[in-house]
Amino acid sequence: MTIDTISEIQTQTTAAEVDDSYISMDMLRFTTAGSVDDGKSTLIGRLLYDSKAIFEDQMEAIEQVSQRRGDAEVDLALLTDGLRAEREQGITIDVAYRYFATPKRKFIIADTPGHIQYTRNMVTGASTAELAIVLIDARKGVLTQSKRHGFLASLLQLPHIIVAVNKMDLVDYSQDVYDKIVEEYTDFASKLSIQNLIFIPISALRGDNVVDKSDNTPWYRGSTLLHYLENVSVGASRNLVDFRFPVQMVLRPHQDFRGFAGQIASGSIAPDEEVVVLPSGRESRIKSIASFDGDLAEAAAGDSVTLTLNDEIDVSRGDMIVRKKNLPTVSNRIECILCWMNEEPLNPNASYILQHTTHQVRAFISELNYRIDVDTLHREPADTLHLNEIGRAKITTTRPLYFDPYRLNRSTGNFVLIDPNTNVTVAAGMIRRRSRDLEEVVAHEPEPTVDRQRSSDVVWESSSVTRDMRERRNGHRAAVLWFTGFSGSGKSTVAKALEKRLYEMRCNTMMLDGDNVRHGLNGDLGFSDADRKENIRRVGEVAHLFFENGNLALCTFISPFRADRELARALAPAGRFLEIFVKCDLEICKRRDPKGLYAKALAGEIKEFTGVSSPYEEPTHPEIVVETDLHSVEECVNQIVDELTRRGLLGV
Repeated sequence: MTIDTISEIQTQTTAAEVDDSYISMDMLRFTTAGSVDDGKSTLIGRLLYDSKAIFEDQMEAIEQVSQRRGDAEVDLALLTDGLRAEREQGITIDVAYRYFATPKRKFIIADTPGHIQYTRNMVTGASTAELAIVLIDARKGVLTQSKRHGFLASLLQLPHIIVAVNKMDLVDYSQDVYDKIVEEYTDFASKLSIQNLIFIPISALRGDNVVDKSDNTPWYRGSTLLHYLENVSVGASRNLVDFRFPVQMVLRPHQDFRGFAGQIASGSIAPDEEVVVLPSGRESRIKSIASFDGDLAEAAAGDSVTLTLNDEIDVSRGDMIVRKKNLPTVSNRIECILCWMNEEPLNPNASYILQHTTHQVRAFISELNYRIDVDTLHREPADTLHLNEIGRAKITTTRPLYFDPYRLNRSTGNFVLIDPNTNVTVAAGMIRRRSRDLEEVVAHEPEPTVDRQRSSDVVWESSSVTRDMRERRNGHRAAVLWFTGFSGSGKSTVAKALEKRLYEMRCNTMMLDGDNVRHGLNGDLGFSDADRKENIRRVGEVAHLFFENGNLALCTFISPFRADRELARALAPAGRFLEIFVKCDLEICKRRDPKGLYAKALAGEIKEFTGVSSPYEEPTHPEIVVETDLHSVEECVNQIVDELTRRGLLGV
């Protein structure tokens, strides 16, 4: 048997895995971590061997390989080191998943590498685990990597951590050595949030205290490693209360059935329970819970099912079904912990795709608070994050997320960032809470001061419901979005598409179109320079009223003169008026001529028409420039939404 066949043998399972008792047993997912050559793979090999979870021919294979390599003893690490590079170097590089069972429990092991450059692999392996085994070489004591992996396990909210002090046979099973390691690591762990921390002295190579109690450590009165794994409480990290169902797919096999397929992320659900679909907020009741084995009376976290509702509601992939009286946090601004997993460092000016459950949105790193030194746990100022670095950040997304804090619900509190250009996963994140810093900014925002026209003997009446209050309820900040450009440039087209997008994001909007306001409000005005000025003055005042009521006011006007646009700008606080220059070559606008106005102006039927007989003063410093002769309407809308998000207007 060749060395290359070992990887194939590792994937085989024992006969015990197919009987009914095996299927009915609960499962523990755990991960192993530690510094290089602390014996992680050997420990897993020992667990597999002593628990009778390998075949005789597997054992024969690794015995032959060990003999050919000249090893004094059988190298049990060969049972897990599946990559050729791992076998040749005697180290673990990739995350290796192994499966075995005892009469009491099934296990899934994530064997993660110990090298510092593979920290991201350790995060990957531990992300779904409920317990971590941190190995410490008794000869070396507590190393930086030992602390690093303890910190990561704490960060990932693993409820149980076992510190296995390995290679006790090489220190003559000294209790003093063991006690010193326990004292040092306990002192370090006191700074972390760890629910359950225990220590076990072992020798993975000899088998001491792994499966059977060792006579070499009479001073140790605790349980063996396997006994602890078999009896530790499973499910401590699972959220069994908050029902969260991210929709993976809409199933419509025929016209009489419409179901929503996915895996229940947390909680449980039963037919006839009241639910809400996010982001629409539409309410209904569960009609049935369909599964491969038929309809269920109840389904819980981890079950892959298809839900049907009593009402016809528009639901699509990325939506989330939740209980009516148990809602997640909904926001497009989050505070999180980021573990950077890419060779290219974080670019604070770039946009990323944020994958949260089944939902993908565009995201920006709005603020990088600090980097965490995982060796000392100190916070360090940082402008970026490099491979394997961990930091705290604030992220803004173009559409709201429906989430719970990671400490309460790991399933809806985690996400990954994806580079949109390469489709590579660049970071993993854990949501701490909704970002609230903008409320403080709004509270101290200076109001504009401008000399405005007003009638005599009138006083401005303030509303009992302030703009700040409306913004908090709406979930976004108010602003005036002023679209300017030639007739035919696409102002109204882009603004209408943007309004639809904002509506889908549950934003409050008001559209003021140049033609519409001349049907009533400004129906008495012509197109002379004086009338144009008055037209923009009135519209600016109306936009200001809608702004004060917490809306995003979309104004689409040629507004050819800079001074008039600046007058409208002066009515809004700094940063709340965005001039959007809808740029398009004049000749293209004339060819488009959607209303036939250029033709009439060129024929002399319309006097003082902008671009023909009246000038247009281009914006000198617009907040946004969209070029409709170069980009599609959707691309222009995406550009505007991205900029609104970057400026923090679409989140409070």
